[in-house]
Amino acid sequence: MLEEGDKAPAIKVTTTAGNDIRLDAPGAPLVVYFYPKDMTPGCTTEAIDFSEHLAEFEAEGARVIGVSRDSEERHEKFIAKHDLTVPLVSDEDGKVSDGFGTWGEKQMYGKKFMGMHRATFLLDRNGKIVRAWPKVRVKGHVEEVLDAVKAL
Repeated sequence: MLEEGDKAPAIKVTTTAGNDIRLDAPGAPLVVYFYPKDMTPGCTTEAIDFSEHLAEFEAEGARVIGVSRDSEERHEKFIAKHDLTVPLVSDEDGKVSDGFGTWGEKQMYGKKFMGMHRATFLLDRNGKIVRAWPKVRVKGHVEEVLDAVKAL
């Protein structure tokens, strides 16, 4: 998994809002949060929290995107069902999650499987990772990320 000081991979993503962003040169601070799956309890809470604080991130000059391997169509349903304002990125081909190292072996109830690790990265305008949260606990996370953005 990428760490603080690393450069984001040279990948261009398109958000559900229709914006193209180069991760290695976003031009403004960018929060990239990875989550396992749309419509699941923890992921829904995290997306709602980021949506509720999106204006505060934007007031600090930062953008926020959420990334999972769900399809664009599933993202659209997720956004509509929960009135989300945070833009999402569909990573069906795995390029983004592989580039950041967030896809890997997980374990639940003693069973091992491959999946998305919940992680967040704060990039500066040049795509350098200035903060990384490799093991996110949803409660209070968005506020912690917002504090890091304010400290830039």
